[in-house]
Amino acid sequence: MAAASEVLLVHSLSELLMKKQTGLRHLACAAGYSLKGLRAAWCHESAFRQELLLLVLLTPVALWLGRTPVEIALLLGSLVLVLLVELLNSAIEAVVDRVGEEPHELSGRAKDLGSAAVMLSLLLAALIWGAVVWSVWQAG
Repeated sequence: MAAASEVLLVHSLSELLMKKQTGLRHLACAAGYSLKGLRAAWCHESAFRQELLLLVLLTPVALWLGRTPVEIALLLGSLVLVLLVELLNSAIEAVVDRVGEEPHELSGRAKDLGSAAVMLSLLLAALIWGAVVWSVWQAG
């Protein structure tokens, strides 16, 4: 009899935990989780801190260099994309590390793919910045 009530309690508790928030409460909870994620990235990921510093330092350059709102958006967007991909890569690494520290082919592959995504986002940012700098330089 006790086992049945424990199952009912656990079932009710899991329903309560899984109940989705709606409206402004949902937005507030989502914003809280997002800030928690950004704080974790700042505290635990040196690459995230370096890329955020790059964004901070290059934002005034983008505003000065970009001749149109589209160019400015491309310059800044490419840097924000690097941060987004870095966050996803960090999430992949955290999950893989949570599963286990022992070497496994799939764990290594997941981490390598995340790293490759970051590298491609950095190359894209460099390409965009290079194209805009070239365009501005050509225009005189």
